[in-house]
Amino acid sequence: MLATNHNNSGINLNMPSKQLNRISFEGIDDAGWKAKLKLPPQDHRIKTSDVTSTKGNDFEEFCLKRELLMGIFEKGWEKPSPIQEASIPIALSGKDILARAKNGTGKTGAYSIPVLEQVDPKLDVIQALVIVPTRELALQTSQICIELAKHLDIRVMVTTGGTNLKDDILRIYQRVHVIIATPGRILDLLDKSIAKVDHCRILVLDEADKLLSQDFKGMLDHIISRLPSERQILLYSATFPLTVKQFMDKHLRSPYEINLMEELTLKGVTQYYAFVQEKQKVHCLNTLFSKLQINQSIIFCNSTQRVELLAKKITDLGYCCYYIHAKMAQAHRNRVFHDFRKGSCRNLVCSDLFTRGIDVQAVNVVINFDFPKMAETYLHRIGRSGRFGHLGIAINLITYDDRFALHRIEQELGTEIKPIPKIDRNKQVRGT
Repeated sequence: MLATNHNNSGINLNMPSKQLNRISFEGIDDAGWKAKLKLPPQDHRIKTSDVTSTKGNDFEEFCLKRELLMGIFEKGWEKPSPIQEASIPIALSGKDILARAKNGTGKTGAYSIPVLEQVDPKLDVIQALVIVPTRELALQTSQICIELAKHLDIRVMVTTGGTNLKDDILRIYQRVHVIIATPGRILDLLDKSIAKVDHCRILVLDEADKLLSQDFKGMLDHIISRLPSERQILLYSATFPLTVKQFMDKHLRSPYEINLMEELTLKGVTQYYAFVQEKQKVHCLNTLFSKLQINQSIIFCNSTQRVELLAKKITDLGYCCYYIHAKMAQAHRNRVFHDFRKGSCRNLVCSDLFTRGIDVQAVNVVINFDFPKMAETYLHRIGRSGRFGHLGIAINLITYDDRFALHRIEQELGTEIKPIPKIDRNKQVRGT
């Protein structure tokens, strides 16, 4: 048997010099590329098993392009969460996915990473379409995709209602590979034959239960009818009503099912209630503000009118407060959303517009100033706190009329909402 000469690195020294040089340089490059990354500061906050209970995989094990890995690490994502670990390799295999996971556990990364991996930047066509139910979620999702793709030559475009259609038309005629959209706007672009999706082989439906509700009746069927017959559908949701099952049976082909919902509420969110009279609510809120250690808080009301009234009262109490609801002009909504995420203000009063997928990592307190009627709404509201396995609290102000809804929602979600402990006047309660 012919002996070969190897050095300590395991490289065959009998190879031709050109080939040897190429391997040597690649080895150095492999060892050094991570050291050159501009990583954000490490997040040392405690994380719950919602995001840490994994099989121990690393992102490198998914055989992703190095440029995509660079974007992932520079985003501050160190290891895949359970939904990412379960979803990414299956999505890369081309199978349809029906995934159920809690809010705030990394669903956006679970689909955006395989989408960006599969896009061919050399093809000047729309290759992936991500549909989300709200404009704010579309903006947030597109920003994440743009950041992940910063080292790839992939163009990501966001298009939503409430913005100038002419601007979208001009942008879509340039090179676009991935579109993040709300249903109404993308349908408009499809019906006008502006968005060409003949080569769009990946469709992602995020917050699918909302997309399949009466608010968007029939829109997804219309969108899917425009896609090529050979396509992949990735469907993500925290709750799966009957509409999702019917849609799955109609459009998904032997989907791989992922269910990470042993329980519905996030482990890191502690839930409390306080019995109050309607006229005591603002006083109670003032007490909570003075006693809780709030990084940022989101306060929910059941109507747009009450959102504005409460925001004014909080401001009159001397606290910084923004508000946002669906009847505001889109440019104003965008500015409020952007500034709140940036940390310009500590408190945000909002309607249920803000319950879907919105991810503001600094939010550690959610307050239901008005208690919701539906368990699903409650689940999505409190999911704004305790994002990505961090700790947070949800406080519910309960009137006499809310008492039955409180009990019913506890039962439906299989969760415990505890009476708020008496607060020592000299102590602060930590929200994290």
